[in-house]
Amino acid sequence: MPIYEYECSLCRLHFERKQRFDEEPVAICPKCQGKARRVLHSTPVIFKGSGFYITDNRKGGAVEKAEKRMPGKGKRKEKQG
Repeated sequence: MPIYEYECSLCRLHFERKQRFDEEPVAICPKCQGKARRVLHSTPVIFKGSGFYITDNRKGGAVEKAEKRMPGKGKRKEKQG
């Protein structure tokens, strides 16, 4: 069962409740009987493996190797005259 964090709008008390997904959220503060609301937190994302960084896909060698194989290709010729 997940643990949800709540905050009271009157006394600013932070408290947690272990609840099932299908249970109704807590609406009343246990301390002052004020209105409580669920606090939402961002979920951390961890990227593992290759392909997530710019440096993983940018080797630089592929362009240089292609230029060595075909020396005249890809370069603009300037007009004379």
